[in-house]
Amino acid sequence: MVLSSVDSNQHNINMKVFIVLALAAVAAADNAPRYGYAPSPAYAPAPAYAPAPAYGHAAPAYADEAPVYAFNYGVADDYSGATFNHGENRDGYATSGSYSVALPDGRIQTVNYKVADAYSGYVADVTYSGEAKYASAPAPYKAAPVYKAAPVYAPAPAYAPAPAYNPSPVYHG
Repeated sequence: MVLSSVDSNQHNINMKVFIVLALAAVAAADNAPRYGYAPSPAYAPAPAYAPAPAYGHAAPAYADEAPVYAFNYGVADDYSGATFNHGENRDGYATSGSYSVALPDGRIQTVNYKVADAYSGYVADVTYSGEAKYASAPAPYKAAPVYKAAPVYAPAPAYAPAPAYNPSPVYHG
């Protein structure tokens, strides 16, 4: 395929437009959450209606209050063999926890972790308990018997026709 210079220029323009539109789409799709301090507007008018009564838990006193929680859960499913658990405690930025899982080789992997504050990293200590047990070696491979093909079709011998009739000589006397 041979492109003329006009076709080539149009192709270059189309490619540039495509690249600009792709970059605009990527920029518009950036919906990552924003964290940090957001200043309130200098003037906020009072609502013209009475706010609805609040039910349930009261809102925290400060929006940037660090969370405080603790949880634990565990699963032991005899049918599938899945066994794992997880527990975590958090008070502000200080977080600590532990989780464990039963590995397919029979060992238990346990991870104890902690994060001391907002600036320290995730520190994990991974341990294994039990002894790895693997299934016995599979039986040696035994090849299937060799396939013996059926004999090739051999047609019946061709029929040999009877000799042609030879008339006896005629005597003219």
